[in-house]
Parts: sequence; C-alpha cells; structure tokens
Amino acid sequence: MGSDKLGRLLWLSVAAAVATIALKTTAWALTGSVGLLSDAAESVVNLVAALIAVGALRWSSMPADDEHAYGHTKAEYFSAGAEGIMIFIASVTIVVAAVGRLLSPQPVEDVGLGLAVSAVASLINLAVGLLLVRAGRANRSIVLEADGKHLLTDVWTSVGVITAVAVVALTGWQVLDPLIALAVAANIAFTGGKLVRRSGSGLMDRALPDDDLRLIDQALRPFREDGIVFHALRTRRAASRSFVSLHVLVPGTWTVFHGHRTATEVETAIRETLPHASVFTHLEAIEDPLSYQDTGLDPDPSAPLHTAPPTTTDPPA
Repeated sequence: MGSDKLGRLLWLSVAAAVATIALKTTAWALTGSVGLLSDAAESVVNLVAALIAVGALRWSSMPADDEHAYGHTKAEYFSAGAEGIMIFIASVTIVVAAVGRLLSPQPVEDVGLGLAVSAVASLINLAVGLLLVRAGRANRSIVLEADGKHLLTDVWTSVGVITAVAVVALTGWQVLDPLIALAVAANIAFTGGKLVRRSGSGLMDRALPDDDLRLIDQALRPFREDGIVFHALRTRRAASRSFVSLHVLVPGTWTVFHGHRTATEVETAIRETLPHASVFTHLEAIEDPLSYQDTGLDPDPSAPLHTAPPTTTDPPA
C-alpha cells in the first residue's frame, strides 16, 4: 500500500475523531457525567494525534537525500511519541475533573439518550481502529498501528464509561461516575506510556525482533553450508524499514569478483526473506586474523595489518 493510501486512512481517523468529539460532547451535555466528559476529552486527543500522524507519515515517506541518506522513516516514531505525550496530558485533565466531582457529587440526567449517542461514537471508533491496526501491521507502519490502537483503547474506555454511567443511573451511587473517570485516566496513561516506550526504542535503534532475526539466520544457512562465515551482525528498525549489516568471511584465495558476487547473493537472500530491508555487507578473508578483530562498533585502530595475503586464485566454479 502506497503512502497516499496510508495517508487517506489517517484522514479517515481525523474524520472519525471529529465525529466522535461531537457525539461524546453531546452525550456529556445531556447527562452531565464527568465520566462521559473524560471520554470526550480522549477523543480530542485522538484528533490531535491523528493530525500529527498525517504530518509524520508524509514526512517519513520522503525519499532519502544528501542530509538523510537512510531516509526519513524515523519520523513515525516522533508521531507515536507525541501521541503518547498527548494521552498523558488528557489523563491529567480527566483526573482534575474527576477529583472535582468527587468533592462535589452531582446527579446524571437524560442517561438513556446520552449513552445511546456515546455508543454510536464507540462503534465509529471500533470500525476505524480495526482498519488502521490491520493496515499498520500489513504495511509495517507504526503511525497507523499506534493510531488504530489508540482508537481501540478509546472503545474499551467508552464501554467502561457507558456501563458505569448506566449503573449510576440505576443505583443513584453518584461517586461511581468520578471513580470511573479516574479509571479511564489510569488506562489511557498506561497506553500513552507504551507508545512513548515504543517510540523511544525505535529512536534508540533497537535490534530487530527475534522473529526477524530467525528469518535472517534462515537466509544465511545455505551459505554457511558452503563454508562461508558470518559475524558482526547488527540490525535496527526505522519504522517500516529495516537495516541489516554483517561481515562476510570468504577464502582469501578468491578474487574480488568472486567475493563480491557472493556478498551480493547474501544481500539478495536477506532482502527476499525480510522485505523492506537495506542490507550492507563487509567482505573479509577467513584466514586473516584481522578479520576477527573488528567485530565491535569501535575496532582497535592499533591492530596490526597483515600484508601477506594468499596468492592462489578462485576455486573452480
């Protein structure tokens, strides 16, 4: 799916946020429930987050340039982080409103109509959230997936709020209304924390997940069976794109042509197994001790160079 189609999905999220803000604000105005007010406040966060996501997706889809040789895909992590921060702000706002209602309880009114309006808003969020999460996972887009998960969190929040307000109306237990608002605040703060952690992991160049590492190992297995050795494997992910670098150790008797052809075959095998991956290889001689001294990020510059390479040629193809 191209970035234009992904962008249209995010604009759908914007439209859903506008609709749910209107509906949930109406529900709060009808009932006076601080729980429904907290639900409406989260929808405002949804709108701001969706607008940030639209900009981040457009930025991340820009091609690589002289100043950003590895592309702009990390912009998606800024969007996810900003969304997490916005969620925290919303949770604080909800806590303030809920504490005020705890100190001064008020009855809820017109509950039936208010909850019906809120339920319609939740159904809109459910449909759009599921669509965004599926598209985000299919296209390895943290922006779409984060926005979709936020909407789905909003749905479960709304279900809890609707249930609590209904109980308040049936039992007259007014204190339950601000208590459920506090529970909403805790829930969305937890969601915000997960988004911020995920954003931070991406910006800190965390290694690819174990499933992807197993795919890389599977791609290298046929070469190992032919006597090729690999080390210094490093991986990282920048949103939808993965980066893989490794050293390829071949017999020192091979020509540059033969070694380069093998390295190219290794890169191709990894890319075929792991789509959206940029692969970088460094060719080394198996027999050279120096090949085993540069596996760290900062190889020892004082390590002696070996100036007597083998003189034989490639083995028969």
